[in-house]
Amino acid sequence: MKLGFIGCGNMAGAMLGGILKAGLLKKEDIIASALHEESRERIGKEFGITVTGNNREVVERSKVVVLAVKPQFYEEVITEVKDAVTEAQVIVTIAPGKTVAWLTEVFAKPVKIVRTMPNTPALVGEGMTGVCKNELVSEAELLGVNKLLGAFGKVEEVPEYLMEAVVSVSGSSPAYVFMFIEAMADAAVREGIPRKKAYKFAAQAVLGSAKMVLETGMHPGELKDMVCSPAGTTIEAVRVLEEKGLRSAVMEAMKECTKAAKSL
Repeated sequence: MKLGFIGCGNMAGAMLGGILKAGLLKKEDIIASALHEESRERIGKEFGITVTGNNREVVERSKVVVLAVKPQFYEEVITEVKDAVTEAQVIVTIAPGKTVAWLTEVFAKPVKIVRTMPNTPALVGEGMTGVCKNELVSEAELLGVNKLLGAFGKVEEVPEYLMEAVVSVSGSSPAYVFMFIEAMADAAVREGIPRKKAYKFAAQAVLGSAKMVLETGMHPGELKDMVCSPAGTTIEAVRVLEEKGLRSAVMEAMKECTKAAKSL
């Protein structure tokens, strides 16, 4: 398989790193484009792949093409390369809000499209990616794309109408988690724990808790109850979080995130 990236920012870099580390493709089978010469030099040096400033060249040399530019540049880039896209190629998108219908309209012809929503933990091989496709993509082709996506985390297929919800629960949610870790660390620093150690304690607690949810299969509420001893310390903290509206704040934030994704 020949794989191409149009754009090579942080997310594309995470995807590239995972794919190469897993040995799914050789360096010579990958090409990426970047607008600036400085970016091309960095990408070529870091990954050892072919780099170019020509987006059409990426399309012409690839079987699977990842559109890894920001959402606001999608229409411009698609208009630039659409004449070079063939019916045999698979186009993979990573932009929120850009529906299959919208993409098809901009391409102005039938195109195989796999729409994805990855997140930044892909940078450390712990990404979560939601995936859907149009009817032109075969199950074998989708399996091939999912294998690539699985190189840097977990993959879950969802119907397209849920993709904006995936943005809020997965694509954007690392920011919420980072805020939570930062807040816990700030509180620990207030109690005298050095800043560096506070971040380690807080981050590892979040990591371990997440693994318990994924690996035990238990309901998060049940796991919470296991920590809350009668008349203990944890239930007091939980009481305050409930009083301050933690759950409602998270749900309202995600509601607005989903709404914003739909408007892109």
